[in-house]
Amino acid sequence: MGRLTFKPVDIATGSTDKEGCLVFKDDRLVAVLVRLSALHGEAEGGWFIEAGFGRLQMGGANSFHDLEAAEAWMLTYIDQGHPI
Repeated sequence: MGRLTFKPVDIATGSTDKEGCLVFKDDRLVAVLVRLSALHGEAEGGWFIEAGFGRLQMGGANSFHDLEAAEAWMLTYIDQGHPI
């Protein structure tokens, strides 16, 4: 299983959620994550998949308590054999 690369980025979400990460697998953008602000109560500090591409393109909310949990989930989903 390969590792993902995270690149910090500011995101214009229109809310207090501004901290983000671009997520790459083998130099291909696979997701955009946004860090959740206090606006999200107990989920504050967690990460939300704002946009997914390829195998990570899906509906519904996927949020994680930290980047390590997000990475583990994304790698598992990517490695299921669907094309990117």
